Amino acid sequence: MTMRYKLSAPSVMRTTIQLPASKSISNRALIINALAQGTTPPCNLSDCDDTLVMIKALAENNETIDIMAAGTAMRFLTAYLSTVQGTHILTGTERMQQRPIQILVNALRELGAQIEYAGKEGFPPLRIHGTELKGNELTLKGNVSSQYISALLMIGPVLRNGLRLHLTGEIISLPYINLTLQLMKEFGAKAAWTSENSIEVAPKLYTPVSFMVESDWSAASYWYQIAALSEQAEIELIGLFRNSYQGDSRGAEVFSRLGITTEFTHEGVLLKKSNRLIEQLNEDFVDIPDLAQTFAVTCCLLDIPFRFTGLQSLKIKETDRIFALKAELRKLGYILQDAQDSILIWDGERCQPEAQPVIQTYEDHRMAMAFAPAALRFPEMYIAEPQVVSKSYPAYWENLKQAGFQIENKE
Repeated sequence: MTMRYKLSAPSVMRTTIQLPASKSISNRALIINALAQGTTPPCNLSDCDDTLVMIKALAENNETIDIMAAGTAMRFLTAYLSTVQGTHILTGTERMQQRPIQILVNALRELGAQIEYAGKEGFPPLRIHGTELKGNELTLKGNVSSQYISALLMIGPVLRNGLRLHLTGEIISLPYINLTLQLMKEFGAKAAWTSENSIEVAPKLYTPVSFMVESDWSAASYWYQIAALSEQAEIELIGLFRNSYQGDSRGAEVFSRLGITTEFTHEGVLLKKSNRLIEQLNEDFVDIPDLAQTFAVTCCLLDIPFRFTGLQSLKIKETDRIFALKAELRKLGYILQDAQDSILIWDGERCQPEAQPVIQTYEDHRMAMAFAPAALRFPEMYIAEPQVVSKSYPAYWENLKQAGFQIENKE
């Protein structure tokens, strides 16, 4: 038998929650802070695997650095180590040694980096001899992993002649590239788009600053959902900023149409109910795909029909999220339609809900977290494989208990 959780929700929701830190910001801030030769690390760093591996690698500075399964660390450290004095071997798990890194290595070599493959050509482990890089012009396809692009941008300020990066074709993951540029500027770099497909980074060194990592807005979305589905709610979320660099902060505006107000406090945000709800939610999720599950479940349970577009990336996430949403919401009595692999629609059509629905999570952390708040309306519901939340929000179930939910573990 797999593990299943059954949740009982409190009648009144009043709580203060310390959200997990943003993983994307933590990983970038660590590299930039190291390039700035900062003596104090950024505050409120994420406790996820990728970030812990990076903290360890930067602190110990061993000759052989094993980043295990942390893909972000592999990419960011390859670029970083190319620019700092000394020779390092960068390696990882067997699976990591099957993940190609040639595009990044070739780009760094064009800038003058001295990198050799210590094993199979095109893959980790890498032997990197750090040196001053003099090249300053690169052209990459816009649809390569945005982590390659971010890795190269972040070393731009320490290159002798700066960096001019040209991206060809369609540029995917724009919010992540812009996040990198914003954080570089926080540390004093001069970096900007010079056309719609070129970025220029000046050879102006970073300066160390004391930096606080913002909490994760995608994690906040589940608390907005809980507020929306509760009869009475007042929830304070710690560590969110008014002027956020995270694309998912737009979720607050969308939730305002579902009856939740956001008030920024000294500590973070305070969520309250306005009870002003729209009759139908039409929304383009192309820049906020990670919030689609949260809004699909919330709208159904609030009886608000919807039409969501821009969901192309949902098919290729941890699971086919469009299929998963349709299958699991049907168990709760809601019949959704999809179109063109990128549109999800609920026109109000209902069916008989299951008496004791078991929500499958498909090894997808966001399926578990988006469906758990449905316990407010479906007390007989179970969540299967609840441990999947560890990918982005390890303390999720603990935080729910803290907020007054009771959780029974039914093996």
